[in-house]
Formats: sequence, structure tokens, C-alpha cells
Amino acid sequence: MSIKKHILASGLAALLLLLSSCSSLQISLPAISQENTGRHYNGRVIWHDLLARDTEAAKKFYGGLFGWEFKEIGLYQGDKHAGSYSLILHEGRAIAGMVDTTQLRKDVNLAQWVSVFSTANITAAVSQLKAGGGVVYTEPTTVGERGEIAVVADTQGGLFALLQTSQGDPAEQKAPVGAFLWDELWTADTEKAKSFYQALFGYDAENTRLENGETYHYFASEGQPRAAVQSNPLQGLAPTWVSFIRVEDPAAIVAKVAALGGEVLLDVQQNPIGGQLAIIRDPDGAGFVIQTWDQ
Repeated sequence: MSIKKHILASGLAALLLLLSSCSSLQISLPAISQENTGRHYNGRVIWHDLLARDTEAAKKFYGGLFGWEFKEIGLYQGDKHAGSYSLILHEGRAIAGMVDTTQLRKDVNLAQWVSVFSTANITAAVSQLKAGGGVVYTEPTTVGERGEIAVVADTQGGLFALLQTSQGDPAEQKAPVGAFLWDELWTADTEKAKSFYQALFGYDAENTRLENGETYHYFASEGQPRAAVQSNPLQGLAPTWVSFIRVEDPAAIVAKVAALGGEVLLDVQQNPIGGQLAIIRDPDGAGFVIQTWDQ
């Protein structure tokens, strides 16, 4: 696979932004779902946040590719405006958020998708993460109706977040076209990563045979696939959680990327696990994968 080193901004840059936004500001964010399920699906990715410098370019880019809409929510420290956070809507449903980083860090380019994992007990999860050698950058912090969030990293530096929702997680459902489908950790030591995340979330280790004869290893809980750990596609690429977005026609999506200010890092190709994929970078430099999926 041919992929550039800068597919994603450094985890350190993302950390600095989230550290500022979660620790120094009094944030009140809406719940990620209006369904008051009361259930927490431990280890399930239930949200994604985009760190962006040029939010107008991001709106044009993702709106043009997937039809996403954006609803801005101001962030305040006392009565002082301190930045903005936008809900990302797909067909009227909130599926992610976008953080305007320009008022938080001006000296580095902050651009990355951050995967947010559910936990039923964030205090216990943070304790387990520390015991397993992970790093906690922000201790559990209440962010209004959304619940409690902590920004953390695994033993190899893979950045992610933990969220204990206040009203419960969204109900399980098949990802619709134009929404988030899957998350993979691209890292150097896959065995070490697998042990870390299994201990953190109590995952079951599952695998499936691929079309090319190889075996795809992934995590599951409550009988549902949750995420996977894969070897870095490029030596030296920082360990990164990579988000997949479900599409029907990847060639049509790829054809729009350049005109919308993005870049295609890997053109459409067959995915050995099924369907087709392509790797794209948005105008700010945040990378993601588009993937067809009919199974």
C-alpha cells in the first residue's frame, strides 16, 4: 500500500488540542444520542471527533462527499467565547463532531479524526489503562449531557478517547451509507496492542479468513465486531486509529476529492475482507478510509 507519512497529524498535536478543550474550558455538549437507552457497550466506538483548522473547507469537503451538515455550538470559559464545536449531521442524525482548533493552537496544524470508545465505568477504565501502561492526558471530565470523557493513549502512543455517556449509548445498528463503518488501529507491535485493548475493554479475539488466504484479526464484544488492530502500512507511521466511512460508489467519491480540496492517497482497490476501499486526506490533512460494505 502506498501511503504518505502525513496521512494523519501527529497524536501530540491532537493531544494538545483536546487537553486545552477538555481541561481549561467549561464545556457543555449535548448527548450523542436522543435515545435514552441506559446501556453502555464497552469497547464500542460510539463517536468520532474531527480536529480541523479550516472549518469552512471541512464543511465544503465533507458536505460535498457525503452530504453531511454542520450545526455549530459555541464553547465558553465564563462569558468569553473560546472556540467552537460543531455537530456533524448525516440525514438529520448527529454522527460526529468537529473542533475548530484555530483558537486553541495556532503554531501547529491540528488535523485528525479521533475515535471515541464507550465505557460503562470510566474511572475503572482509566485505572485499567494506567495499569496496562497507557497514558492519561485528561482525567475523566464531565462535558454536560454527553457524559464523562477522558483523552488517553495506548502503550505505543495511539491516541483515542473514552466516553461514559450519561444517558446510554446509541442502539446497535448497521452503519448507513455516509456514516462511520469501522475503526482500525495501525500500529507497530500488533500483539502488544491486542493485549492492551483486550485487557482494557474485555474484548473477545475473533478472526476471519480473507479472500487472499490471509487471516483478519479483530475484536468483538456481546457478539458484535468492534474494531481491529493492523500492522502499520508504512514504516515510521505513528500509531493511529483510522476511521472508515461507508459508501456505495467509491469511484464517484474519489472523483470529487481534488475539486473539494482533498487528496486521494490510495485509489480504489479491492479490500481482501470484502468490498472496495480508498484512502483520502481532507483539506487540512486528516486521513480516513472509504469502504463499501454489503455484508
